Amino acid sequence: MNVLFIGGTGIVSSACTRLALRRGIKLTLLTRGQHAADWLAGAETVHADINDPSAVTRTLRGRRFDVVVNWIAFTPADIERDLELFRRRTRQYIFISSASAYQKPATDYLITESTPLANPHWDYSRNKIACEERLLRAYREEGFPITIVRPSLTYGETLIPLVINSWERSYTVVERMLKGQKVIVPGDGSSLWVITHDSDFAKGFVGLLGHEQAIGQAFHITTDEVLSWDQLYRIVGAAVGVEPQIVHIPSDFMVACLPDMEGTLIGDKAVSVVFDNSKIKRFVPDYVATTRFAQGIRQSLAWFDADPARKLIDAQANATWDKLIDGYEKGLREAVATFLAPTP
Repeated sequence: MNVLFIGGTGIVSSACTRLALRRGIKLTLLTRGQHAADWLAGAETVHADINDPSAVTRTLRGRRFDVVVNWIAFTPADIERDLELFRRRTRQYIFISSASAYQKPATDYLITESTPLANPHWDYSRNKIACEERLLRAYREEGFPITIVRPSLTYGETLIPLVINSWERSYTVVERMLKGQKVIVPGDGSSLWVITHDSDFAKGFVGLLGHEQAIGQAFHITTDEVLSWDQLYRIVGAAVGVEPQIVHIPSDFMVACLPDMEGTLIGDKAVSVVFDNSKIKRFVPDYVATTRFAQGIRQSLAWFDADPARKLIDAQANATWDKLIDGYEKGLREAVATFLAPTP
C-alpha cells in the first residue's frame, strides 16, 4: 500500500508514522522541514509547503497514492486546495477532524459518530465542522473518497496532557506539583474525560488506511478508560510522588478572566465526555487501547527525566495561574464573609 502523509511528524501523527512503517506500508511524508530522526528510517521524505499548491504539484508530478492523509488541514480553504490537488490522485483521502466538533453542550452523555456536530464556543471546532461538511459534499456530488477521523485529546511521551497547562511547555504543571504550588482544575473536578495514548490511537488509525468500507465514514478513536479530572491530576502527582494541591475554579469564572480559554474549556475539556468506540472496533477488529493513563504518563515523565533540558517552564503561564487563583480565592473569601455577615 502506497500512502502519503501531509505532515506526519507531530505527536499523534508520528505514532501513526512509526506503526505504518513497522507494518510495511510504503510511506511518503510531505513536509516543509528537514527531518532526520531515526524513527523515519524507511519513509520517503519529500519537501514542499502544502500551502504552495504549485510546488506540491511539481513535487508529486506523475504520482498516485492509495491513501492521502492530511494531518494539518484546519479550514475549508485547506480542503478546497486538497480537492484540487488530490482529485484523481488517490483512492482514499483521510481528514483529521476533532472530537471537539461534537455537540456542546451535549444532550446525551454517550458520544457516537452520529452525535450532532455543533460547537458555538470554539472557532477551531467550527472550522473542522465546515471542513467535514465540504468533504461530505464532495463525496456525495463527485465521489471523492473521504474518511473522517475525529481524535480527542491524544498524547505521547513529550506531553503532560492536563487541562490547565502550557501546551508548549507542559512540564510546567508538574513543577508546580513538585513545589507544592496550587494547580487548577475546572469545575469541581468530577467531570469525566478521556485521554488517549498516541500508540493506541495509531492502532485504530493505521487499520483504516486503505479500508474500502471506511470510505464515506467518520470515526473517533479513543481509549475506553474514563477518568475525572481530579483523578487525572492525582495520577500525575502519584507518578512524581506528591499529592497535588488542587484548586477548583468554575470554568465560567476562568473564561470571564481569560476569554481566550472559552474554546478549550467550555467548548471542550470542561465538559464530560464518554466515547462509544464500537464503530472503530467493528471496522478494525483488532483495535483495543491498552495503555492506561497511569502507565502512559510515567512514560512521558521518563522522557522528561532523561534530559533536564526538556523540562522547560512557562513563566508567563505560572504568573497567570497565580493571579487567577489569588483572584478567585479572594473573591470566595469576600463572598463567604458577606453571606455570613449578620443581617441588619
